[in-house]
Amino acid sequence: MGGDDLDDFLLDGYVSASGDELEDDLEDSQGDDTVAGPSARPVTDISKAEEKKRKRKTKLKERKAKRRKLTESTESENRKSIAENAPQGLADYLASLQAKTFKQLSPIELEDMRIAETSIADTTSWTSPRTLDNLSEFIIKVVPSLHTRLSQKSKNAGSPTLLFVTGAALRVADVTRILKDKKLRGDKGGEVAKLFAKHFKLSEHVSYLKRTKVGAAVGTPGRLGKLLCETDALTISALSHIILDITYRDAKQRNLLEIPETRDEVFKSVLGAPKVLQAIKSGKIQIVLY
Repeated sequence: MGGDDLDDFLLDGYVSASGDELEDDLEDSQGDDTVAGPSARPVTDISKAEEKKRKRKTKLKERKAKRRKLTESTESENRKSIAENAPQGLADYLASLQAKTFKQLSPIELEDMRIAETSIADTTSWTSPRTLDNLSEFIIKVVPSLHTRLSQKSKNAGSPTLLFVTGAALRVADVTRILKDKKLRGDKGGEVAKLFAKHFKLSEHVSYLKRTKVGAAVGTPGRLGKLLCETDALTISALSHIILDITYRDAKQRNLLEIPETRDEVFKSVLGAPKVLQAIKSGKIQIVLY
């Protein structure tokens, strides 16, 4: 797997064009309805099968795009995102969710794990919808220090300046495409890693990160957590920002931290990874809610 192997992954698969080609052949053959050869299938059968396959994949692609657009439209028009609040409110919000994850901890222990408001970026100046299309502009205008770092050359393999945490593999792919924009990375910025369990073994991501200089890593909390806590492939030596994809909602209208499984993974193995938590407390890493 080359340096760009993970970035070139296509979610919608391969759509064959052979059905159209075979239909053209049929018209030219004027009645010759078989392919030469002792065990050949009729051209009409092949053409129909390929056309059916093509239509099915086209419909699936359109359905996925429509679902993504509908979801973003719903959250941007009908909901006020929790991410729009000031740092103090966001600190309280995160603390309340941490308590759900660590039910066995005492109030004193929970307070020790609390993410202080000083470690949370103030994004209240941003008044536009927090949609995928606005992500680049949001980073440039609201988190300019991150924009600067994303456009700089990465020094070491597997050491991004940004972790973007989102709840679904499809969303990871969509965010990755946005972060690869030259408007953010310039000509020198590092690669954008796409990290989720579906289709990729942990060992593949370990190998990729150890040989690739990445500026940003986009992933699901489960895969990011494993890489942070169980391997040395994803380091925090250059990490300055962690963006939590809070505004985006799944088909059941739940955000990243409203889904129990992903919420627990975020607080236990991403934000709760010992080296990450320590860096947040010391002010080296800033949390951004988008």
